[in-house]
Amino acid sequence: MMVGRCVLKYRRISPKKVAPMLDEIRGKNVREAERILTLTNKKAARITLKALKAAIASYKDKGGEEPVENLYVSLAKVDRGVILKRVRPMFRGMATLIRKRTSHITIEVSPGR
Repeated sequence: MMVGRCVLKYRRISPKKVAPMLDEIRGKNVREAERILTLTNKKAARITLKALKAAIASYKDKGGEEPVENLYVSLAKVDRGVILKRVRPMFRGMATLIRKRTSHITIEVSPGR
């Protein structure tokens, strides 16, 4: 079975913020998933929509014959990426660590369920 796959790596957003978006679209029809993501006003939704469109384009490039209306989101997951560490000055000459988290977002689309 042919699948279209997209992996966005090192995106500067916490995996904790992306996970609810992926839970919303997992297992849904591609058109409905696009609609949900375009109507959601969050940074994670914009990033996820970009990955979904890239997965659909990947499916078409591989020569998938199914029309886009028959595609479903078969896999939507987020993994932790590297954590960029920065230092913030604090009181009395001390410093604290700021962790800038990154995400690896994977989306696969395939025909049928």
